[in-house]
Amino acid sequence: MTGWIPTVAVYFVIWWTVLFIALPFGLKTQDDDKNVTLGTEASAPRGPHMLRAIIITTILACIIYGAFYYLTRVLGLGFDDFPKFVPDYQ
Repeated sequence: MTGWIPTVAVYFVIWWTVLFIALPFGLKTQDDDKNVTLGTEASAPRGPHMLRAIIITTILACIIYGAFYYLTRVLGLGFDDFPKFVPDYQ
């Protein structure tokens, strides 16, 4: 990655992937609280938790991107450095 656009694109993909992984952690439902609001599902979230999920996602995405940057730019690893699991029949 030589420019800032690929850097932002890779970070964006990592951030969204980590967000969908982090969303269910720490989520408390109305059923867990035994206080279900009339007209809502019991599995609906008890209260807002998006700010915490966004903060956790940003921290984890920075760590993952830092590891990615270290492996690709500092150590110089690329896709050709990974072992091939499919045999070469040539």
